[in-house]
Amino acid sequence: MGDCWSDRFKSVNPHTGLTSLTSFRSKRGDGEHSHISSSKVSSLSNNIVVDMASEILHCSNLKHFSFNELRTTTRNFRPDSVVGEGGFGSVFKGWIDEHSLTPTKAGTDLVIAVKRLNREGLQGHKEWLAEINYLGQLSHPNLVKLIGYCFEDDHRLLVYEFMQKGSAENHLFRRSSHFRPLSWNVRMKIALGAARGLAFLHNNDMNVIYRDFKTSNILLDANYDAKLSDFGLARDGPVGDRSHVSTIVMGTRGYAAPEYLATGHLTARSDVYSFGVVLLEMLSGRRAIDKNRPTGEHNLVDWARPYLVNKHKIRCIMDNRLEGRYTLGQAQKAANLAVLCLATEPKRRPSMNEVVTTLEQLQKPSEILRSEGGNSLHHKANPNGV
Repeated sequence: MGDCWSDRFKSVNPHTGLTSLTSFRSKRGDGEHSHISSSKVSSLSNNIVVDMASEILHCSNLKHFSFNELRTTTRNFRPDSVVGEGGFGSVFKGWIDEHSLTPTKAGTDLVIAVKRLNREGLQGHKEWLAEINYLGQLSHPNLVKLIGYCFEDDHRLLVYEFMQKGSAENHLFRRSSHFRPLSWNVRMKIALGAARGLAFLHNNDMNVIYRDFKTSNILLDANYDAKLSDFGLARDGPVGDRSHVSTIVMGTRGYAAPEYLATGHLTARSDVYSFGVVLLEMLSGRRAIDKNRPTGEHNLVDWARPYLVNKHKIRCIMDNRLEGRYTLGQAQKAANLAVLCLATEPKRRPSMNEVVTTLEQLQKPSEILRSEGGNSLHHKANPNGV
C-alpha cells in the first residue's frame, strides 16, 4: 500500500498503543454517514485520533494545504461554489496553479474539488483518515486522484481532481437539462471503467475491499471515463488463511451483499455483488431502492431477477431512455453478467478480473455484435454516444 507503512508502524506507538496501521484500519471504517449501521461511535478519544492522524499524514505523498489557502481558492466557501453534498460534507469548486498548487483566480489553471468535513464527531474524522490512507497511496486511471488535504485545528478537508461530469448517479437518475440520458455505449464504458478500478483494488498487491460501491461514488471526467471516489469505508482484505474480514455492517442499503448483511463477513466478492446492483441500475435506469415505485418494485434486485433469467423478458427491465439503441445480444450479455454478480452464494460470483473481461467484449461496435448473433432492437445507433 505504501513503503512508509511497512516499517513505520512495526513498533508500538507510545501515544496510541496501537501496534500497526493495519490494526487501526481493521478497527475503523464505521463511518457515521452509513445508511445501514446505527452503531455507537467508537470510544477512542479525540486526542488519540489526532496523534494517529499526525503519523499517517506524515507518510502520505500529498500536499498539505493551509485552511486559508482552501478558503481562498473556494472564495470563502461561497454557496455558489458548491458542486456536491454528501454524508461527509459539502464539496466546493476551486482553482490552483498546476505546478505550485497555490490558489489562483477563479476560472484559471487547474480546477479542483474541495471536500469539507462536517465537524460533528469522531466517525467523520476516521473516514477522512481512511480516504488519505488509501487514495494517498494508490494510483490508477480509474481511481479519483487525491491532491492534498488540510489538517488544521478542527478543520478537515480533502482536495481532489475535479471531475467535470459529476457522478454516474446524477446522469442515470436526475431528470434535468444538465444531464442528458446516457447511451448504451457510454453506460458500458462507465461500467468497464468502474470494474477496472475494483479489479485493481482486489488484486493481490492491493488487497483492498471498497465496501461502498454505488453509482454516487462513480465520478466521470469530461470523456465519461469512470473513477471511484470516497474510500471512507474501504478495508484491507483478509490475509493469510483468513477467508473474510469481520466488520460492523456499513454501506448503503440496496447495494450490500446479503451474506455481509447477515454475518458482517466481508470479502472481495461483497464488492462484486454491489457491482451487480450498479450494473442493473445502468441497464434499467432504476435506483437500487426506490420507495416511490409500486409495491413489489421497491427493491431493484428482487424485482428484476425473474426478468434477468429469462432471455425473452430482458426488454422488460431495460431503461426506456435508451430508446432501443442497443442489440438484444448486448442486453443479454450484460444481464447474464449481472445475474452472476448477484449470485446469493459468494463463491459463485465472478472475480472483478472476469467481470472486466466480459465488459471488454461489450465495448465492441453494435455491428460486430449483430454479426455474432445479437438481434438489433433499433436500426440506428446514436452517433454522439450520449
